[in-house]
Amino acid sequence: MFRLTRPLAQALKRTTGITGLAVHPDPLPELTKTYQSTLSVLSTIPQSSVYRQGVEALVNRKLKIVEAANGDIAAAESQLNEGQIEEALDIASDELKLAAKMVEWKAWEPLEDKPELGQWEYTGTYQPTS
Repeated sequence: MFRLTRPLAQALKRTTGITGLAVHPDPLPELTKTYQSTLSVLSTIPQSSVYRQGVEALVNRKLKIVEAANGDIAAAESQLNEGQIEEALDIASDELKLAAKMVEWKAWEPLEDKPELGQWEYTGTYQPTS
C-alpha cells in the first residue's frame, strides 16, 4: 500500500478550502522565519512593556512547537490549534505586522494628553451616547 508522507501530502494539497488563503508549499520554515522576525521586532520594545512580555511568551511557545514538530505539519497544526498551517502562518504574519506598528506608535510611552477623570473606570453598565 502506498502511503504519502506529510510533506508530500502538503505538496499535493490543492486548496485550503478558505477563500483567499492559498496553500503554502513549505509552510513550517516560513512559519519559523516569521516567528523569529516577530521576536526580533519585539526586542526593540522595552522589556517592561506588557505587550512585549505577552507576545514574546506566546511566540516563543509557538516557535518551540514548530521546531519540535520536526517537519510534521499535522503535529504542528494539532499543537498550535489555529486550524490549518496556512492559517497559523497568516496569524503569525499579522502579529509581525502589529509588532512593527507597536514600535512605530511607541505604544509603551505615556499618553500625550491626560485622560478625562473616570475615562478608564468600569461602571458595570453600558450607557450609549446619543
